[in-house]
Amino acid sequence: MKGKRREKNSSLKKYIVAARYDGMELEQYLKEVMSVSARQRQKLFFSRGVYVNGSSAHTKRLLKAGDMVAIRQFKDTGYGVVPEEGAVEVLYEDNEVIVLNKPAGMLVHPAGQTGSGTLANYLAHYFKVKGQMVTIRPLHRLDRDTTGCVLFAKSSEVQAKLEASLAAGRLHRKYEAVVSGDVALLQAKFPEGTINLPIGRNPLQPNRRQVMAGGKEAVTHFQVLKQGREHSLLQLTLETGRTHQIRVHLAHAGCPVAGDRMYGSRSRAIRRQALHGAELDFWQPATGRRIVVKAPYPEDMQELINIIDAE
Repeated sequence: MKGKRREKNSSLKKYIVAARYDGMELEQYLKEVMSVSARQRQKLFFSRGVYVNGSSAHTKRLLKAGDMVAIRQFKDTGYGVVPEEGAVEVLYEDNEVIVLNKPAGMLVHPAGQTGSGTLANYLAHYFKVKGQMVTIRPLHRLDRDTTGCVLFAKSSEVQAKLEASLAAGRLHRKYEAVVSGDVALLQAKFPEGTINLPIGRNPLQPNRRQVMAGGKEAVTHFQVLKQGREHSLLQLTLETGRTHQIRVHLAHAGCPVAGDRMYGSRSRAIRRQALHGAELDFWQPATGRRIVVKAPYPEDMQELINIIDAE
């Protein structure tokens, strides 16, 4: 019975080994050619779900040109979070991925003491209403009060491919932030438009980060889009994805994100940090087609930008 249930909830993905991969170890083939994540490879080999020419095979098996490699793909059997009714704004969706516009004041996924009311909970309900069983797999996170694009994969295979794209620099995220302070001084201090300063955990306040010697490498590129008397609008891209990276770098440089009470100060113009995930640029995992998704400004940030335009 268990065997039949496993067959019903799974399928085989098959590859024929090309001549250029002759002599490659099986696990390396799964990683580099079939884009199987480390977690999935471990699970597959443990459950004897990897086959070469129809027989279960071990990680170090040396492949030959013409061999047929097959891996068992299990269908999702749960959402990973509790589905909850709530509004989701879909910016883009196809058979492999979905991009949502996250509002302020919401976590992307349950964490810590927050187990409900997250974007993941609402997305699970969205899939449930459509009659789809899809485990929720966010490719990246945004801080609770940061808005904008969040990308989710609809399968473990797609997740692995997108994670590989992210690591290879082929998945690009653009952010926009309204900042306080003198951006002319920011540009003078970093004339190339790049802040390359290591970031580590604040030893006195573990939930905060700071620029510090011995921290992890952190690289932020910035461009001034609009400049006003009290506030300016910046576009930012990241080479690294450290916690609070943009907020820490800009605060250290003297131009904290407007409304950022953790790294800057309160603002009369906005009640949260004015940081927005404005754009995602990635290659569709199945078709190879380039996808560019943009998220509109939330109302409070648009009002702040209007003030800059009026100055």
